Amino acid sequence: MEKLVLGYIGNGKSTNRYHLPFVLQRTDKFTVKKIYARHLEKKEWDRIEGVTYTDRIEDLYEDEEINTIVICTSSSVHYDYVKDVLSHGKNCICEKPFMETVEQAKECYGLAKKNGLVLACYQNRRFDSDFLTVQKVIESGKLGDILEVEMSFDYFRPEIPEHVKEYSWLSSYLYGHGCHTLDQVISYWGKPDHVHYDVRQTLGEGRMNDYFDLDLYYGVLKVSVKSSYFRIKERPSFVVYGRKGMFVKAKKDLQERDLKHFYMPDHADFGVDGPEDYGTLTYMEEGQYHEEKVVSEKGDYGRYYDAWYETIMHGAELLVKPEETLLQLEMLETGVKNLK
Repeated sequence: MEKLVLGYIGNGKSTNRYHLPFVLQRTDKFTVKKIYARHLEKKEWDRIEGVTYTDRIEDLYEDEEINTIVICTSSSVHYDYVKDVLSHGKNCICEKPFMETVEQAKECYGLAKKNGLVLACYQNRRFDSDFLTVQKVIESGKLGDILEVEMSFDYFRPEIPEHVKEYSWLSSYLYGHGCHTLDQVISYWGKPDHVHYDVRQTLGEGRMNDYFDLDLYYGVLKVSVKSSYFRIKERPSFVVYGRKGMFVKAKKDLQERDLKHFYMPDHADFGVDGPEDYGTLTYMEEGQYHEEKVVSEKGDYGRYYDAWYETIMHGAELLVKPEETLLQLEMLETGVKNLK
């Protein structure tokens, strides 16, 4: 099998926790050749054997073998790096939040099209276990027509907003976390008929945005995306209500937890729910009440890279389409526009 040669801009948590562990599992498809890091003396992360580390970004641009460059930096510099990568004739994957504005994203997608290249946002959370399990339950038909979906991504980390003394829309909670959950909604349900925004600075004006609750409407269906830094007990990850019953998935996908503990995808039980983590499906069928546990689907962030390989090497449809990313950015911009 022909391999796709990758380069990375950035050598921090994003590259080493959310990308490389999955790419390095797929040595039949990918070769990681070079990683650009501004400060080579910093060695918080183990160096990978066979990979060239450089503080000269031109080493990536000038390497004719490198097909795709992955940008894993602060979102404030995504725009400049993406334009740079595309101008040097490389396909590009960029971490989320993808850009600061819709206009920046449109410009970059236009440049990619002009240069005959592929550009996409890295949306690994499409392959979260809880999200995949919810899809399985919905598609089983046991809930009947779906009326409401509640998605929550909560923390109890009051020290984060309490230590931020000035407001920045780019580092807002909506931009930092809504970019995960809103993409899940858009990827499955598409463009909503309309959206209601409740985006707050609970510590007052001039402080961090630390809460959001967005309602996306699709006909009779309402999908709510909620997050807070002040939830001492997390709300369920997903609650799905249908005409015939409901499904509750309390626990989030476990891949991030395992990665934080350096328990990597080469373990067979990496990110796998145990029976205590399974969701509960409750429904009526032919007048009979049913309640059952649903075995969780296996999450795998690496499936994003599988899809990228198929797009670049075999011309398959792009997984994360430009119109999906543009729609998400429009929602993020709209959500924070009145904050100060």
